[in-house]
Amino acid sequence: MSDAHDPHGDVSLDVRELSAELAGGEDRATDPDVAAYALRLGDDALILSQNLCGWIARAPELEEDVALGNIALDLLGHARSLLRYAGSYDGRSEDDLAYWRDEPEFRSVWLFELPNGDFAHTIARQLLASAYLLELYRDLAASADPVISAVAAKAEKEVDYHRDHAVQWTLRLAGGTDESRQRFLVALDDVWPYLDELFRDEPLHDRLEAIAVRPSSLRGRVDDVLAVVLAEEDVPVPSIPGSSAGGRRGAHHPSFGPLLAEMQVLARRHPGATW
Repeated sequence: MSDAHDPHGDVSLDVRELSAELAGGEDRATDPDVAAYALRLGDDALILSQNLCGWIARAPELEEDVALGNIALDLLGHARSLLRYAGSYDGRSEDDLAYWRDEPEFRSVWLFELPNGDFAHTIARQLLASAYLLELYRDLAASADPVISAVAAKAEKEVDYHRDHAVQWTLRLAGGTDESRQRFLVALDDVWPYLDELFRDEPLHDRLEAIAVRPSSLRGRVDDVLAVVLAEEDVPVPSIPGSSAGGRRGAHHPSFGPLLAEMQVLARRHPGATW
């Protein structure tokens, strides 16, 4: 029976241990380089997820509302596991890393930070991003670090769908009307310069041999996949120089600040709030 003084009755919720959902269990990172590597992987997934959430209730059809929302949720799950592991090194939680770092402290690449643009821009970005992430996670599934390996094994299955979704929309747009094809060609040219940043080797990768994947080792496979997909609708592979993007160094795309502010505003305005 409802409390006479409370028209809503008992609305308390059972406490659920969310950490049980995370890939990799409760293992802690004991190496600062491993934590730094997990952080950059987690930032990439978190920021791309946040961008894709912008399509919810705005996608061109209801099915795409659901599809893009589900892709965003998959990426958020990857981000949670990776950021939890990164933060375990120095006692920070996944929420600490997501909501209480400032822009220069993030390590996401510019491709994932690019604004959604029109639907063609989002699909072009997804094509490049998912082609890269699938090859990355396939290799990371064999990582000597058990947590990174576990996260990658779970993520690989999900990103396989993400890539298929992007490929199908690429073919649909590039092989559709004159308008859809032209929009996709413009979008592909716009996002292509940011592909290069994904494949830059750094000293961190040298120190994490057998744990991390050397980015340059993925370039050939990703290029081959993209070339095959684009060739199906006679879309030329762009010959546009790579940008000087420096997200791994904390120098971010101009659109990143507003995106971060939107993501963090609730946590910062109401610190410690729970629901």
